[in-house]
Amino acid sequence: MADTHKIAVVTLGCPKNVVMSEQMIYRLEKAGYQIVAAYSEADVIVLNTCAFIDSAKAEAVENILELLKFKDDGTLKKLIVAGCLAEDVKNEITEEFPGVDGVMGCGSYDEIVDVVESALRDEHPARFGPLNAPVTECGRVRLTAWYSAYLRIAEGCSNHCSYCIIPSLRGPYRSRDEDSIVKECEGLAADGVREINVIAQDVTRYGEDLPGKSLASLLRRIAGIDGIEWIRLHYLYPERITDELIEVIRTEDKIVKYLDIPIQHASDRILRAMNRRSTQAELRSLFRKLRERIPGVVLRTTVMVGFPGETDGDFEELCDFMKEVRFERAGVFVFSPQEGTKAASLPDPVEEETANHRHELLSELQDRIMNAYYDSLVGKTFRVLCEGYDRIAETSFGRTYADSPDIDGKVFFKASPRPRDGDFIDITIDENYEGELFGSPAKEAES
Repeated sequence: MADTHKIAVVTLGCPKNVVMSEQMIYRLEKAGYQIVAAYSEADVIVLNTCAFIDSAKAEAVENILELLKFKDDGTLKKLIVAGCLAEDVKNEITEEFPGVDGVMGCGSYDEIVDVVESALRDEHPARFGPLNAPVTECGRVRLTAWYSAYLRIAEGCSNHCSYCIIPSLRGPYRSRDEDSIVKECEGLAADGVREINVIAQDVTRYGEDLPGKSLASLLRRIAGIDGIEWIRLHYLYPERITDELIEVIRTEDKIVKYLDIPIQHASDRILRAMNRRSTQAELRSLFRKLRERIPGVVLRTTVMVGFPGETDGDFEELCDFMKEVRFERAGVFVFSPQEGTKAASLPDPVEEETANHRHELLSELQDRIMNAYYDSLVGKTFRVLCEGYDRIAETSFGRTYADSPDIDGKVFFKASPRPRDGDFIDITIDENYEGELFGSPAKEAES
C-alpha cells in the first residue's frame, strides 16, 4: 500500500513542531511512502498544528479549510490533523470538519504510519497517547537548510505559567538522553550542519530529571564536536540560568552570544499572577550579570501586555524595565486567554482597546531601541552565515550571531565571487536603513 501513495506534511507553529514533522517524514519514508512538497501532488496530507494561542488555532483552522478544498476537487484522498490543535480539541475536529479523516495528538507522533494506513482503510483513526512517556529517539528527514538544524533536547513543560496551555498539550518536562543527543549532533555535523539551534520549551531545565546531567554539561559535549561552528539557545528561563551555565556560554567560542530569555513582564504583581518565579529585582540583576560577564551578548525576550489586572502603573513598570535593559530583540504580544488555564478565569480583564494600545506603545518603544542598536553596528565587522541571493536586488544575504533563523533580521551585501549558501564571510556593516542592515565584505570595506 505504502508505495502507491504520496504524502505531504504541512507544519505550523514552532521549531519543535518542525522536528516532529521531520521525524514523521522519516517514519513514513521508512515505511515506503513517497513524500512530496506540492499539496496538489499528494493523496494524503498530514497537517501538524499549533494551538499555543488563539491566532495559532485560527491559522490551523484556516489550513484545514484550505486543504479540504483538495478533497472537494478529488485530488486529495485523506487529510490527517496532528499535533497541538488535535490534542487540545480532540474529536471535535472531525465533528466540526467531517472531511478530516484522522486525528492524532502530541503523544501519538510515533504512530504516524499506523494512522495513515488506518485512514486509508477508511477507519477514521483518533489517537491520543500518554503525554508523560519518555521521549522516543527517532531519525529525521530535515526540512531546514542543509547548514542549519534544530536540536530538540526535551519534550513537554513543567513550569505551569498561569496563561500557558503547553503542559496540558505536551505533558511534563522530559529530557532526552544526553548520549543520544550528542550522537545526533555528531550525525548532523557529518552531514555538513554548521549551526545547531538548541530548542525545548525550557532548555535550562534540561537534565533535572537525569542524574548528574545539566544543560552546561550537554553544551560542553556538543561544543567539542568538529564541524559545528554555531550553537544557539532557545529558550532560557531566567531563574535557572546558573553561574556555571553563564561560564560555559562565556568560554565556549561555538556558543553564540545570543540568549533568548522570555520574561513576560516586569511588574512583580503581574509576574506573581503569571506564576513566574522571578522578581523584577532578580531579573534586573540577571541581565546586569549577563551584560558584564558575556561581552557582546545579544538578549532576546518575550513580553505580554493586557494580562488580567494589569494597570497603567504595571505597564509603565514594564516600559521602564525595557528602557533600562534595552533588549536587542523582543517579541510583544497581547494576552490571549486559553481555556483550561488559571489566567483565563482571573478577574479584572483588560479591555481589548487598552491592551492593543499598550501593544502599540511598547512595540514602538522596542523599535526605537532596536534601531539604536542597529545604528551602533555601523562600522563594525561581523561573521555572517550566508543564506541566499536576491536576484532582483542582486545582493547576497545572511545572518550574524545576533540573528536567529526565521525570527530575526538579515544582513544584505554584495560580494564577488558570490558566496555559497552555508559559507561564512566577514561583513562590515555600512548602513542601517529603516531596520535593514547593508554591508560589504570586510577586505573591500578596508581598501
